[in-house]
Amino acid sequence: MPVRPTAALITTALALTAASLAACSSSGSDPDTVKVSFKQSTDNSIKVMDTYLADIKKQFEKANPGKKVEFVPIKAPDSEYYTKLQQMLRSPKTAPDLVYEDTFLINSDITSGYLKPLDPYLAKWRDWNQFIDTAKEAAKGEDGKTYGIPDGTDTRGLWFSKDIFKKAGLPTDWQPKTWNDVLDAARTIKQKAPDVIPLNVYTGKPVGEAATMQTFEMLLYGTTNDGTTNDGTTDPLYDKSAKKWVAGSQGFKDALTFVETVYKEKLGPDVSDALDPNVMTRVRGEWLPQGKLAIALDGSWLPQDWLPGSGHEWPEWSDELGLAAMPTQNGQAPGKVSMSGGWTWSIPAKAGNPDLAFEFIKTMQTKANAQKWYVANSGIAVRNDVAKDPSYVNAQPGIKFFTDLVASTHYRPAYPAYPKVSTAVQEAMEGVTTGDMSVEDAAKGYDEELKTAADNQVIEK
Repeated sequence: MPVRPTAALITTALALTAASLAACSSSGSDPDTVKVSFKQSTDNSIKVMDTYLADIKKQFEKANPGKKVEFVPIKAPDSEYYTKLQQMLRSPKTAPDLVYEDTFLINSDITSGYLKPLDPYLAKWRDWNQFIDTAKEAAKGEDGKTYGIPDGTDTRGLWFSKDIFKKAGLPTDWQPKTWNDVLDAARTIKQKAPDVIPLNVYTGKPVGEAATMQTFEMLLYGTTNDGTTNDGTTDPLYDKSAKKWVAGSQGFKDALTFVETVYKEKLGPDVSDALDPNVMTRVRGEWLPQGKLAIALDGSWLPQDWLPGSGHEWPEWSDELGLAAMPTQNGQAPGKVSMSGGWTWSIPAKAGNPDLAFEFIKTMQTKANAQKWYVANSGIAVRNDVAKDPSYVNAQPGIKFFTDLVASTHYRPAYPAYPKVSTAVQEAMEGVTTGDMSVEDAAKGYDEELKTAADNQVIEK
């Protein structure tokens, strides 16, 4: 188990973080400089975003003589990135002009008043008509206004090592039909290839939203029947008709049971590794390329780490890895499940140069630059003109597979309370991962957290 920091340590850490953030941005704003903040990879060899933005900076400064771009990168695991970003947004002294927002957190930041509505800019920007409607919705607030420009979306599935499957006597064209098919394959691998990790599913608070979305929700949304839960609602996490978060469902317990099984039967990595905040970097940069992991429930973006110049070049990945859709629990319709999210570029409410920031967005989001980013980032196009371009579809192995999953995908409930609910899910997952809690107790703890949060008006009753 990770050592829990004391209150004094937490206070000191927050003070140091605030001080370091203040140092990132000087008070006052140069009207000729646009400050762009983004999430920098914690793996120093991964520079996909840095390289892309450097090219956009060059284009922007050439097209706008006298204007400059200053980058304010935040190098941190996901959960810390969100905290640091929100601290920056609170003051005009530290707020950049443009920030990179995960769609799961954007409504929370909108409600907090941290972001500026972009509708006046969008009304004059012809390219906005090229963006797909589902991507536009992900950046909308409850007030109907748009607060971010999506730079792609993603889907999730099962990556597996053909070499390990061969050694274990499993088919290299594996396409599981049920959860038990996935678990049985992992059990076979544990027996026939004991020197590798059979299956990785992200879990617990240290990896934050990766645990909630890439594991738990991939399971939870697979418990429905053709998109409908047993009680007739269409979303197993949030009941839109009742306007409340779903508690006490059998699907919730079944999803927890899958996670418990993986770690109880030692089908996953050691618990200490699973609860390491940097486990995602290890999966992409070490375990998969080095043949140490058989099956990974993960996202469409993984190849960005293996492309030339990435630091973890792995040109053989498309030959050595297979792809399979995550099946529904019992193979019920539609037979497979995926979750989609993505990131947006947003302008802080306290930005000093919002107009210049939107000009930078327009440079990033030309058709050519958007396509360049989707391919570099192993992302899925949210522009219709790019999605129809054969050079995009054929640019990289796997793009068609993950793009086809959009038809079976789900989006997280985009409500301000979602981050609170997500944290409660992670706590339940961590409890069953470590064995400190039974599935029943973890589910009960989740239900109690929802009730307390509703009573305190933190989330909807």
